[in-house]
Amino acid sequence: MATWGQDFLKGFFGNDFLRDYRHASKTFTTNGYELAPRHKFLYHVYFNVNIGQIPRLKVLFGSDATSGVATIGLLVKSIDLPRYDISTETMNQYNRKRIVQTKLNYKGIRAVFHDDGGDLIRSLWYAYMSYYYKDPTQAYDSQANTNGTSGNNANRQAGFSYNARDAYSDERVGNVNDWGFIGESFSDTTGSDTLGGKPPFFKDIRIYGFNQKKFVEYVLINPMIKSWTHDTYEYASNELMTNQVEFEYETVKYYSGAIGGSRPADFVKGFADPNRYDQGPSPLQRPGGTRSILGQGGLVDAGIGIYEDLMVKGDVVGAIAKAGRTFETFKRGGLKQAAIEEGIGVAREVLKGGGPSVIRQGANAVNGFFFPKKTTTTGGGGQ
Repeated sequence: MATWGQDFLKGFFGNDFLRDYRHASKTFTTNGYELAPRHKFLYHVYFNVNIGQIPRLKVLFGSDATSGVATIGLLVKSIDLPRYDISTETMNQYNRKRIVQTKLNYKGIRAVFHDDGGDLIRSLWYAYMSYYYKDPTQAYDSQANTNGTSGNNANRQAGFSYNARDAYSDERVGNVNDWGFIGESFSDTTGSDTLGGKPPFFKDIRIYGFNQKKFVEYVLINPMIKSWTHDTYEYASNELMTNQVEFEYETVKYYSGAIGGSRPADFVKGFADPNRYDQGPSPLQRPGGTRSILGQGGLVDAGIGIYEDLMVKGDVVGAIAKAGRTFETFKRGGLKQAAIEEGIGVAREVLKGGGPSVIRQGANAVNGFFFPKKTTTTGGGGQ
């Protein structure tokens, strides 16, 4: 009897034990899902090739961020985020152990590229190798030397015999003397190369992670390729070809902000280029396309759109289309459930202190998550 009474009191007054989903809901959905983990597959990479200081790269990649330079990042299958290793020493202070930091080490990252049929990634590597090393610029087998590009086999010239033995000759065969790493710039002194020196091939690598219409950015400054590994051809495999690359870099900057609405490339470099991205509106964003009351594309949006078509634009066909779309969306039910869920969401925000502002934002709110009408970058960052 005592046990039953204790259980009754616990059920009546409640207890501190975790019993349902509410803990996870309050943790991960509060304040616009701010504590929800990010997804690995929502990312964008931009390789900032130094086309401004290396004129020949403009021939290969173009001259702006909407050209081949932006396309390089679309072929990234996976990429590591920065890694650090801090060197420390353990000192004795009257036999008490003290740990002293001495150095911050930037550890290399690995990127995996698709081996594309357009030869963009292979051309990227060959341009890099030709820029820093003289070996690829030598002719071979009566084919033209490529001199920093993939070349054209139709343009043939006298080649250099790699099998020739000239260790004891008075003159080098073909007068070819340059091999290995070269510290000077390209032989053609056009553009800013006239300033001398050898500008870096990559200015930086920018890695963006996306979440809830916001981005976080990692900028790897002055990266250099440490290793490049082509894939393996194999009859027994059905996997896709890739190129595995290791990069080292000098330092890292951190930034964050909101993805711009109409011009996302202003904040996320090289992102949403209309040449590669489908920028057509989603059916779920059109008025009446979402099974929602206050949310984007929901019932309220549909009503506003129909009114504007009829009273402002005089577009009868557009109004009929929105009405038909709304009918198709809600004809199988769900209106009552959507109203209940969104009502609970707004009530929660009011109870948390949102007040009248929650109601004013009603058309942009779904279950306590608010969709800002305009997004701007917050910028800023540091190591």
